[in-house]
Amino acid sequence: MGQSLSTPYTTFPERLRASFQASNSMLCVGLDPDRARMPQGYTASPADIERFCVEVVKATAEYACAFKPQIAYFAACRAEAALENIIGRIRELAPHATVVLDAKRGDIGATAKQYAIEAFERFNADSVTLSPYMGHDSVEPYHAYPDRGLFLLCRTSNPGGNDLQFLNTEAGEPLYQTVAKLATGPWNPHQQVGLVVGATYPEEIRTVRHLVGDAPLLVPGIGAQGGDLQNTVKHGLCSEGWGLLINSSRAILYASSGADFAQAAAREAQATQQAIAQAKAQALNGAQ
Repeated sequence: MGQSLSTPYTTFPERLRASFQASNSMLCVGLDPDRARMPQGYTASPADIERFCVEVVKATAEYACAFKPQIAYFAACRAEAALENIIGRIRELAPHATVVLDAKRGDIGATAKQYAIEAFERFNADSVTLSPYMGHDSVEPYHAYPDRGLFLLCRTSNPGGNDLQFLNTEAGEPLYQTVAKLATGPWNPHQQVGLVVGATYPEEIRTVRHLVGDAPLLVPGIGAQGGDLQNTVKHGLCSEGWGLLINSSRAILYASSGADFAQAAAREAQATQQAIAQAKAQALNGAQ
């Protein structure tokens, strides 16, 4: 195993289960600090980006099971060191929360190994997003960290996802379904792999859930992208009644551009968490 900082969890499913149960939530708060949308009194400096994100973490920690920093927003502002600090503060302020490093890395061999070191040793993330396009050897280096999670892009929320993800394979099925089967089958020796499936396509969430059993699904598209929360939860719950990290970024981060941005973020996070809980209750009641 690599030299990532130790966690009290030996498997990624154990880490996620603890996050769900401690927070009673499936809300994942995305940290995408856009230099053009910083609130009043904040610049795009690394110090201000760190200060902004930490305030959002403080305000939303009680409503979130996870935080998902998008690495490009930090790298664009030369704020990678700030991201390291932010993740450290998440450990202090929200020790229950799973940290998903949204990096969407996709490379092979020695390069993929370096990306794994970046995610799990430099940033000490609990999980990372990956692109599966280059095949199993672009995922294999991350298996050196069996207690960490890997979320592979499967059925993404952007309209252009149709360009490739719905191409039929030799098996007579859309490519996204082949990815789902491979990712949670032969590419998953440590039961650490989940999938990224957008809330803008709830019927595909139903299909993916059927294919992958209880594997976790990271679900973008709620909030600013207008995804279908009710059907996302209905079709995406696992057998334990959890299994979804439902991400909202811009709707929470930029709920206000004023000095009250943290309070506004808290209100939006609480409302989203409550909407998820209501959708879950309705889904479970309907299944009885």
